[in-house]
Amino acid sequence: MNVPDTCVVLLVDDQLIIGEAVRRILAPQEGITFHFCQKGAEALAAAARLKPTVILQDLVMPDADGLDLVRGYRQQEATALTPLIVLSSKEEGTTKAEAFARGANDYIVKLPDPVELVARIRYHSRGYLSLLQRNQAFEDLRASQAALAAELAKAAAYVRSLLPSPIREPVAIDWRFVPSASLGGDCFDYFWIDDDHLALYLLDVCGHGVGPALLGVSASNAVRSSAFSGADLRDPTGVLHHLNAAFPMEKHDNMFFTIWYGVYRRSTRTLSFSGGGHPPPLLVPARLSADGQIAQLLGPGPPIGVDSTETFPTLTAKVTPGSSLLLYSDGVTEVALDSGKLWGIAGLEQFMHSHQEHGPRLLDNLHQRVVSIAGKDVLADDFSTLLATFA
Repeated sequence: MNVPDTCVVLLVDDQLIIGEAVRRILAPQEGITFHFCQKGAEALAAAARLKPTVILQDLVMPDADGLDLVRGYRQQEATALTPLIVLSSKEEGTTKAEAFARGANDYIVKLPDPVELVARIRYHSRGYLSLLQRNQAFEDLRASQAALAAELAKAAAYVRSLLPSPIREPVAIDWRFVPSASLGGDCFDYFWIDDDHLALYLLDVCGHGVGPALLGVSASNAVRSSAFSGADLRDPTGVLHHLNAAFPMEKHDNMFFTIWYGVYRRSTRTLSFSGGGHPPPLLVPARLSADGQIAQLLGPGPPIGVDSTETFPTLTAKVTPGSSLLLYSDGVTEVALDSGKLWGIAGLEQFMHSHQEHGPRLLDNLHQRVVSIAGKDVLADDFSTLLATFA
């Protein structure tokens, strides 16, 4: 839509003398373009073609009813919002009321004082141009948002394409990744380092948008590549030290990320892990009684990239047969209850207590639960969960 930057006036009147009088009134006025249509039958087409910012419409014409034309302007898209000033020799209240009922914006008994006519024309034209500019701004904003949404959808599809396929043995691992409308920086992976060691991790970059998503992908790629720079993938401390050195926030647009990284050793059924600012995964026993213990495996380190001098201690946990490990991003727990408090890790633990079956359906039920709490289908943050069940 091209928004005019000047006042464009269309006078529709069968009397040439009125047309000439209005032309002379407007001729010395800067920024006003004048058009005259003498035939009522041609008025609607002329208005659609000329796109005036103000229409001056005579009520009594030999080939058209002025009131019908007023309604006609409102019924065609090109002039549905164009300001309409009715010019008439009649001052009856009923005529004025009917003109306004059909869509007129103003009513003048012709011919008015030239100063008054110019003032009314400029007033209505200025308001209409402001309306067109506002509508254009909204249209540009909608187009921009649509383009951004398309880019975010592409980025989300790209992130999803990098995620690993579920596995069933000797450790069963499944996951759910549901990006938010603005896409966060969640990434996760799992892979066998050797026949005895399984690595699994989940990271979350601060912020939303394509930038955090791409940093998440870069950080995820860096986990596996850390072995090429001397880090032992079986050593959580070494991996996190490598990431902390590789991603200082001052070199990455002040973005940082949280991570939990763990290594499961089959032969000893032990889980070594470390973390940097990430919510603690839940280690859930196979048979969870009402008062059974769920272990929170909190990694005590800070977020990655914040401080190059920080350390990331490695901790260990015993993995009993049939137990499950649930990794998640803060988009799972940081949803507000009706009370205003966060659902939090306590709510997640209660959910795990109420679901004895820890198969893939648990992740779907968990997503439905979080959506129900949030009260909307599209969450404010990425929903990322990874469930590993140890035979």
